Amino acid sequence: MNIIIVGGGKVGISIAERLSYEDHNITLIDTDTDVLTEAQETLDVLTIEGNGAAIDTLRRADAGKGDVLIAMTDADEKNLLCCLSAKKLGCRHTMARVRDPQYSRHIQFLRDDLGLAMAVNPEHMAANEIYRIIQLPSFLKRDSFDKGRVELVEMKIAEGSPLDGKKLYEASGILGLRVLICAVERDDTVTIPNGSFTLRAGDRITVTAARIDLAVLVKSLGLMRQKIRGVLIIGCGRIAEYLTDELLRSGVSVKVIEKDRARAEEFQLRFPRALVINGNASQRGFLESEGVDNFDAVITLTGVDEENLIISMYCSHMGIKKTVTKIDRNEYLRLFSDRDVGSVVCPKELTANEIIRYIRAISNSGEDSIRALHRLVDGKAEALEFLVTDATPHIDIPLSRLRFKQNVLIACITRSNQVIIPNGNDTLHPGDTVIVVTTADRTVGDLRDIFERDAVRN
Repeated sequence: MNIIIVGGGKVGISIAERLSYEDHNITLIDTDTDVLTEAQETLDVLTIEGNGAAIDTLRRADAGKGDVLIAMTDADEKNLLCCLSAKKLGCRHTMARVRDPQYSRHIQFLRDDLGLAMAVNPEHMAANEIYRIIQLPSFLKRDSFDKGRVELVEMKIAEGSPLDGKKLYEASGILGLRVLICAVERDDTVTIPNGSFTLRAGDRITVTAARIDLAVLVKSLGLMRQKIRGVLIIGCGRIAEYLTDELLRSGVSVKVIEKDRARAEEFQLRFPRALVINGNASQRGFLESEGVDNFDAVITLTGVDEENLIISMYCSHMGIKKTVTKIDRNEYLRLFSDRDVGSVVCPKELTANEIIRYIRAISNSGEDSIRALHRLVDGKAEALEFLVTDATPHIDIPLSRLRFKQNVLIACITRSNQVIIPNGNDTLHPGDTVIVVTTADRTVGDLRDIFERDAVRN
C-alpha cells in the first residue's frame, strides 16, 4: 500500500518503521530536515520536506493516489486539516492523532465531514491501559479481546511458584482451571511453546484465560490480591488527567506530585478531590516525606523516561507492591527488562498497534481480516483477533490435523459467548472468534496467513 505519514516525531517514526518492515511504500513528510535525514538513513522511506497540511506538499507526495494518510504532528488542528486536504485530493483512508480532550469528545460527530477513518489519542489510550493494569495488580500487562471475554495477561514466574520446573501440559492441573501459556520470554528470547516446554523461575509468561477465571488464576499462583485503594501519580501531563478522572470516579484516592507550580495549581483546581503537591519526586528523601509507603501503587508519568524508570525502581526497592512506568523510547524496554520497574506503558506503541491493526485489516479486506492487535513481551510477539467466516479455510477440521506456520498458535476460540482454550480435538466454525499468537517477525493479516500451504495432514 502507498502510505503517507505526516510528522516525524516519536509516534510517526515508530509507525513508519513498522509499516516499512511490512513492505508498504512509505512517504514521510516533515518540516525538520534533520528528522528526514535520520529517517532516510535508518528506514526504507521516501521523505518530503514541507508542511503536510499544504495542498502543494500533499500533491508532491502524490496524496491523491495514496491508500492511507496518517497525520501525527504535535498539533491536532494541523492533523485534522491534513486529513481533510488529503481526502479532498482523493486519498482513500485518513487517520489523525487528536490529543485535546475537547476535540476528542466531538471527533465522532465530525468524522464523516472530515473523512476520517480513525482518530487516535495516545494519552487517553495510555490512561486506559494503566487503569486496566492496576485493577489486577498481580499482572505486568493485560490485553483484552472479544469484547472483554478473553484476557491475555503477562506475569513473571517467581522463585517457589507452583509453575517453576513444570511442563506446560501440567499447567492446567496445577492451576485448577483451563489456561494456555502462549508465549514465554527467557534471556531476551521469546518462544511460542508446545506442551513439553519446561517453565523456570524468572520466565515472563503470557497466559490466555477467560476473564471470569482471572481471580482463580491469581489465587492459584498465590499472587497479590489486594485491591488498589490509594495511588500516587508522579507528573501532571494529559495521561495523568485522564487517569485521575477515571480513578476518582471508581473510588480510588489519588495524590499527585508535580514539579511545575503553575501546572500543579491548575491540576488541583480541575481535580479538587485529588491531593496535588508541588515538588520534585526525584529529590532525595522527598517521596519518603510524602508517605510513599502508604500507597498501593505508584505511577510515574513525567516527560522524562529516565526519571520515570529511576523513580519506579526506587519505589519497588521501598516495597511498593505495584509500580507502573510510562516510557516513550522502546530501547529502554530492553535495557531495563531485568530491572524491577513493574508494568511498563508506552503511548506510542499503543498508537502504532491500533494503526497497524487498521492497515492490516484494509490490506486484507475479507470478512476474516484482523479485528484487534496487541503486542506482547515488549513487542517481541503479537496477539491478533479474527472472526471465522464461511470463507475461512479448514473449518470443521480438528486442529491436530492442521499444519500451522512456525511460531503460530491458536490461543483461544470463543463460540456463542463460551471461551474455549483449545486442544487438538477442537475445530473452527463460522462465527467463532479466534485469538492467534505469533512472534512479531511474522506478519499476519487474516486467518489464511497462519496455515502452511499443505495445511491438512492425512
